[in-house]
Amino acid sequence: MARPVKIKGKLRSCIQLLLIMGIILAVVNVGMYILSPMAGIVITVFVLLYFLLLVLMLIHSRSLILNELINFATQYGQVQRQLLRNLELPYALLDDSGKVVWTNEAFEQLVHREKGYKRSITTLFPDITREKLPVEVNETEFEMHYEEYSFMVRMKKISLTDMLRNSDVVLERSLENYLVAMYLFDETALKIALQENDDQSLAVGLIYLDNYEEALESVEQVRRSLLTALIERKINKYIAAFDGIVKPIEKDKYMVVLRKKSVTAIQELKFDLLEDVKRVNIGNEMAVTLSIGIGLDGLSYSQNYEFARTAIDLALARGGDQSVVKTPDKVTYYGGKSQQVEKSTRVKARVKAHALKEIISSKDKVFVMGHRNPDVDSFGAAVGIRTIANSLGRKTHIVLNDVSSSLKPLVDSIRQLPDYEEDSILTSEEAMQVVGSNAVLVVVDVNKPSITDCPELLKLCKSIVVLDHHRQGLETIENATLSYVEPYASSSCEMVAEVLQYVDDDVKIKNIEADCLYSGMMIDTNNFMSKTGVRTFEAAAFLRRNGADVTRVRKMFRENVDDYKAKAEAVRIAEVYRDMYAISISPSQGVESPTVIAAQAANELLNITGIKASFVLTDYQGQIYISARSIDEVNVQIIMERLGGGGHMNIAGAQIQNSTLESARQLLKDTLDTMIKEGDI
Repeated sequence: MARPVKIKGKLRSCIQLLLIMGIILAVVNVGMYILSPMAGIVITVFVLLYFLLLVLMLIHSRSLILNELINFATQYGQVQRQLLRNLELPYALLDDSGKVVWTNEAFEQLVHREKGYKRSITTLFPDITREKLPVEVNETEFEMHYEEYSFMVRMKKISLTDMLRNSDVVLERSLENYLVAMYLFDETALKIALQENDDQSLAVGLIYLDNYEEALESVEQVRRSLLTALIERKINKYIAAFDGIVKPIEKDKYMVVLRKKSVTAIQELKFDLLEDVKRVNIGNEMAVTLSIGIGLDGLSYSQNYEFARTAIDLALARGGDQSVVKTPDKVTYYGGKSQQVEKSTRVKARVKAHALKEIISSKDKVFVMGHRNPDVDSFGAAVGIRTIANSLGRKTHIVLNDVSSSLKPLVDSIRQLPDYEEDSILTSEEAMQVVGSNAVLVVVDVNKPSITDCPELLKLCKSIVVLDHHRQGLETIENATLSYVEPYASSSCEMVAEVLQYVDDDVKIKNIEADCLYSGMMIDTNNFMSKTGVRTFEAAAFLRRNGADVTRVRKMFRENVDDYKAKAEAVRIAEVYRDMYAISISPSQGVESPTVIAAQAANELLNITGIKASFVLTDYQGQIYISARSIDEVNVQIIMERLGGGGHMNIAGAQIQNSTLESARQLLKDTLDTMIKEGDI
């Protein structure tokens, strides 16, 4: 049974007015009978005729009104549909699964499809997955790139419940589906404008000559000015080619101003200025190397300059001959392929020694800490700092959690010293309990806070001293009172041995303490075969004069048969990758110190003809440790940094969590392939 059409609005008010007028006429008609019966009869006839005509009009106009309303609604819907079809904004309707239901002409032109495309939206835009549909929320918004366009995609959920609430076909409570209205806002021009504005923003850079004085000394005096002029011309010509400005601020330092777009172009060329300057040769025995620091994307030009200062400090701390680009959230390294030249002067060591003496003298307690899973160099340097502190009359505590088999002979020998006390060596928990407000923490052989033996101790000590020979990375110990980081040094023990000579003339070094320092130097230089300089042998000679015994040290580090077999097995199963990289896995079962064996195996693999770098992996304490070694052709530090580690150019390592040995080996191979392809190694 069809429902009657119910009229509302102004049309209903007009009909009601006609009825009210009829009622008024009927009331007037009653009054007319009192005044004049004849007049009442005439008006009665008129009133009946009025109501008859009104009823006929309503009956006749009912279907007419319904048809007009239907026609209007239909035309109105067609107009809306046509407007959406012709809308210049790409628009589409999707169902709740992401299937295209309806599209307008702009959308069809954009995706190059005919009208009536009914497949998933992901087939058109791979970036739009089902996870991006508005399921839990009513509206989503995200950016998307398609061909050469950039779009802001906005999706709105349209509930079918509201659309079919009065339907006689579908029950409202059974409706859970919905439609999705998708709008594509073209932001290509805006993105181009923003990118152009960003490209034009200025970056600040600093260029330092690493070995200016040493290079000048290696050439005849009459040609020194020519060497300086050639280097400066190289720098000026290179920066000018990228529409930049370079001005000297000192004889071996330059300030550079570049557009960000130019910095990007230089980055793509891997800062080839580093190699160009090294090729300048007018008879100088030593090639000149540069360090470059660039600051980008700061909130102001002054902040970019501060970024550049930080970047150049990082480049110098990592050994020079490299470029560092720093932004607010990222640091990128380039170069670093040559060895840093050892400084012949000891002025810096003397200055740092006097500063260390002042700091220790002003404190009540001294805590010395190395890196996690300490090695001989770390412990030997800690013993050297203990010697300095004891000579100044200060109580010293060495923080040591794990004692490996290679470290045990040294620890046992220190515990036999007459001045050794029970709290001279503490664990992390014990150290945090006894640390006071007037204590200094000396961190040796590490400059990354996350891999120190007790990172929490860094927060408890207000005064911190860092003494390390590893190249600095992005993560550093902040707010250090004194930082002495020298990448050219062979070991931390070498640095401590030098400092010992300048702290106090009355420092007395016991034989066992000298053995510990000498052991650290011997292990880190692979029996003085790698990364040794004049100052390395001078430090070793100083220790020998103070009682270090080579025979006694050698006996300490003799290996047991299981360790020797594990090292031999790692060498036996080594794989030669790309004809120049030796990759192997060192067994950890039955071995007390797998990481030490892996490092020794990596050193052994370098003795194979044609091997430029060696990598030995071992599983230890739920992590995969990688020991990387090279002689002079490959910088293993930058390889390990790609894997989250670090170290020196010739000695580096990394730790990989949540991985297997095979997965870690494949990751290492993929990293080598990528870096070779990019020209980084």
